[in-house]
Amino acid sequence: MKGLLKWFFTFLPIVYMIIIWILSSLPVTAVVELPDQAIDRYIKESLHLVEFAILYVLFVFALIAQKKFTYSTNLFFAIIAGLYGLVDEIHQSFIPYRSATLIDFVKDITGVAICYYLITRRCFHNSNKTKFL
Repeated sequence: MKGLLKWFFTFLPIVYMIIIWILSSLPVTAVVELPDQAIDRYIKESLHLVEFAILYVLFVFALIAQKKFTYSTNLFFAIIAGLYGLVDEIHQSFIPYRSATLIDFVKDITGVAICYYLITRRCFHNSNKTKFL
């Protein structure tokens, strides 16, 4: 069971990246559309902060599961999560009913950066150096 859980956490970021790619290929209203368009737009724009932060956290879980969570690997996968945000924006620029903007990419990076800061602070700068998980 422990080995199965290890591989589950290892492949979860890849599955999540595929889900992001698929959802980016669909119209904005394909999954859910709230009755109030202003609220719908506000929530969906806010999700940029969360979407790639989740990807980064899934990478952290995968690194922990593989016992490869170090300061360097943590930084590397934070960069990868941010770059995937860029790839997603480029991908959306080719989809007729989607848009790609620099501000969306900034929101993607901001979400990753906030989680990176919190995780790095907790795991590598904590005075009593307790284990993360």
